[in-house]
Amino acid sequence: MSERKGTHMYDVAVIGYGPVGMVTAALLGQAGHDVVVLERYPTLYNLPRAAIFDDETMRTFDRLGISQDLLPTLHVQRNYEWRNGAGELLIEHDFAAVGNQGWAEWYMMYQPYLEDALDGVVRGLGNVEIRMDSPVTGLRSKQHGVDIQVEGDGGSAPARAKPSVGEVVSARYVVACDGGNSFTRGALGVEQDDYGFSEPWMVCDFRLTGASATDIPKARQVCDPGQPVSIISLGPRHHRFSFMLGSEADFPVEREPDRVWARVAAYLDRSRAELVRVATYTFRSLVAERWRSGRILLAGDAAHQMPPFLGQGMCSGIRDAQNLAFKLDAVLRGADDALLDTYQSEREPHVRAIIAKGIELGRVQTMRDPVAAAERDARLIAQREANGRPEKMRFPGLGPGLRDESPQAGRLMPHGRVESAGSEGLFDEVLGRGFVLLVDGREGSSLDAPTTELAGALGVAVHHLTDRRLTTDGITDVGGVYGRWFDETGRTAVLWRPDFYILGTAGVLSDVPALLKTLATAVEPVQAPATVGEGIRP
Repeated sequence: MSERKGTHMYDVAVIGYGPVGMVTAALLGQAGHDVVVLERYPTLYNLPRAAIFDDETMRTFDRLGISQDLLPTLHVQRNYEWRNGAGELLIEHDFAAVGNQGWAEWYMMYQPYLEDALDGVVRGLGNVEIRMDSPVTGLRSKQHGVDIQVEGDGGSAPARAKPSVGEVVSARYVVACDGGNSFTRGALGVEQDDYGFSEPWMVCDFRLTGASATDIPKARQVCDPGQPVSIISLGPRHHRFSFMLGSEADFPVEREPDRVWARVAAYLDRSRAELVRVATYTFRSLVAERWRSGRILLAGDAAHQMPPFLGQGMCSGIRDAQNLAFKLDAVLRGADDALLDTYQSEREPHVRAIIAKGIELGRVQTMRDPVAAAERDARLIAQREANGRPEKMRFPGLGPGLRDESPQAGRLMPHGRVESAGSEGLFDEVLGRGFVLLVDGREGSSLDAPTTELAGALGVAVHHLTDRRLTTDGITDVGGVYGRWFDETGRTAVLWRPDFYILGTAGVLSDVPALLKTLATAVEPVQAPATVGEGIRP
């Protein structure tokens, strides 16, 4: 194992061990890289924070092998309603039981259960070290890596790796998932773009101990100018009530347990639930100006913070992890590290669109002026009666980066059920993950041998969509998802990335080599790569 001045050089150091850090470490570990995780706290946080995730995020959890274990702990929510203080329905959003990514569109969770599952994945990887009780106190970038100053005794690290006070841990790259108060972001001197949205809220979490909670709203925003409230399920046995406060100065008084129970008395009493925690937050909307500083990258709340009205905070961080993981994998195998510059350019427009929409919804929901709120109620009720249900919320695709300019490039690729060689299930489960080139072969079209060989040399899995009635070769589109996609887009082939986003498409098969060349330019080694897991010498 290569060493530098007696210190092992890791491929990647992940700072922070919340869900984003866990997913980052798991993806890089599964790719074969030597990873160290540095977490300031001695144990997992073990209290709920995030509450919701979507089908795209569940697809990531399935990739990590935890989806089936998670399902019994989750609540699948099919609608999200806004009501005014009088209980009148203002808005109702629908969520599909099976969404664009092959999973339910909206899951509600108790975060400690998710973290336990992710922790199990990471600890099962022999090439990932987890160092709890190891706060990072300094960073120094060098030519071939980053030296990380670590305090603490590394309580859960292997004996050979326990850091002493003031030890320096070295890694080729650092991914900082250290939260909204990120030490890393501050140490790098990275400023944040503040959208100016700031609201103080009190979040109250309960464990249900009594009979069924079917009478408690599962996903409701109470748009009462006297007291805006958010009520959401946290899975089968937990529930959250959040109350907007007048100012941060109200926190110490309003968090007293008797006052909390009085606030939820219309829904819960002490015979039915146990108060798990009361936390006070000021919801903010911030985006770091730089997500990369040389070999150090920011992810999750360290890079961006958003109001919770769309339930996309953790989801956005996990998208960061997916985006970074496959690019770091390529760079660690010899690709030009300019590929990492596409991380922020791709992800930032997506994040900013979600923040803008969240602020828009938040301002509508939390109106405190009774006159303005009454006008809002009348307008929303009229719109609902005239138009029925509102349009589904659609998130944008990728910004410029590792994608071409063909139609559909940068969008999230749908995920459906297929059958191949006698196996049936979701595409990822049956045919695997990574870079995938899917050809519409329903009319007998297929790639020529040289193009297929080029794809194979790049590590791209090639599959042909076929018609069950015509042949048993290739893959059959059991749910019709891929056939519909080809029919609606008019494309002949599509290349998507390990993070499920489309790199590019081809209108005719003769355009596929150029599509593959776009990928080759980004990921082919520019020099002999270091052996995975052995680090490098300066």
